[in-house]
Amino acid sequence: MIATLLGLTAALSWGSSDFLGGVISRRIGAVRTTLYVEAMGLITLLCAVIISRESGLGLPEWLWCIGAGVIGSLGMLAFNQALSQGQMSVAAPVSSLTAAALPVVVGIFLSGLPSITTLIGFALALAAIWLITQVGNSHSFAHSWREVRIPLLAGFGFGFYFIFIHQGSQNAILWPMLVGRAAGAITVTVFAALTRQLKVAPHSPWGWIILNMVGDVGGNVFYILAGQNGRMDVAVVLSSLYSGVTVILGWLILREKLNRSQLVGIALALGSIVLLSR
Repeated sequence: MIATLLGLTAALSWGSSDFLGGVISRRIGAVRTTLYVEAMGLITLLCAVIISRESGLGLPEWLWCIGAGVIGSLGMLAFNQALSQGQMSVAAPVSSLTAAALPVVVGIFLSGLPSITTLIGFALALAAIWLITQVGNSHSFAHSWREVRIPLLAGFGFGFYFIFIHQGSQNAILWPMLVGRAAGAITVTVFAALTRQLKVAPHSPWGWIILNMVGDVGGNVFYILAGQNGRMDVAVVLSSLYSGVTVILGWLILREKLNRSQLVGIALALGSIVLLSR
């Protein structure tokens, strides 16, 4: 039950962060938003590690966390690239489903098959993630390889981030996040430099950026805690319901309309939470 609550709290944090990130990106661009949040998160985590005096990591944990930071940031950049090409209706469901499904497969190999109830919960949650991220009125499942290859790369990046950071955070919380964030910040900085987007945007909404960072860091903390208190695959699936939080916030605050698929997805998500909490 504790792992379930932690996973859902991670979803709330990440969903709120994604909503804020989308609002901020409309003003200063997706790459700058990602870079600012990475940098501010790095400074915050460095201060937290110094204050907490948490024990450091061994070499294997360092490698897992570095890999998590690099591949996670590459996944985010790929996702932003897909969005910049106007592929929201493909990028959101494909990347979200891949990111959630990959750790489930790996989790089954690492920890064995879960109960039938949990497997049904997984199925409902994955279906919910697909439906919630459907944009507009398009329900076609047939997409060309050219349309799905970048969203798939983004999904694999997110999925491997979940796996790697879990492997590197068995005995610590802040150090794995700091190492992963540092690796991710370097990756995004290099990309921003190569694309000439390192210049500070005028009139940046720093208050919203700070809230975005808090939600992002908080989501990572609760996901790690969920993985430490239960199965990784359950933690990932529950945390991946953040897309529903983002959609609901858009409906409540921006008055965005929910289509039928999203409403069905939200209902399935609630059902999956009941099953996965048993």
